[in-house]
Amino acid sequence: MVRSNRKVRVGRVISNKMDQSVVVAIEWRQQHPIYKKSVKRITKLHAHDSDNKCQIGDLVSLMETRPLSKMKRWRVTNIINTDHIQIIAPEQIENLEEPAENREESSEAPAEAEETN
Repeated sequence: MVRSNRKVRVGRVISNKMDQSVVVAIEWRQQHPIYKKSVKRITKLHAHDSDNKCQIGDLVSLMETRPLSKMKRWRVTNIINTDHIQIIAPEQIENLEEPAENREESSEAPAEAEETN
């Protein structure tokens, strides 16, 4: 295959748990044959990431390549955008709740609306 004829895709990394490999989700739309509505489809591709730089949520560019393993037929050419997804422990979720000031304001607003009716 000539490099200029290789397929190029852009997708978002959904898994990086393997060594030098990532799973990338490519989202595309297709028209439903009967209802003619645009339907979102997702294709998952296994790609080679030699430097282990990709994180979950990154937008990456992929290029078609020779078979590297049973599943890998693509390689990451560059990382376009990095949107890191934060992993939060269950203990930290309690600390993320709204401050007391916001709760008081939200509880007063419906009471005022009821008085006007």
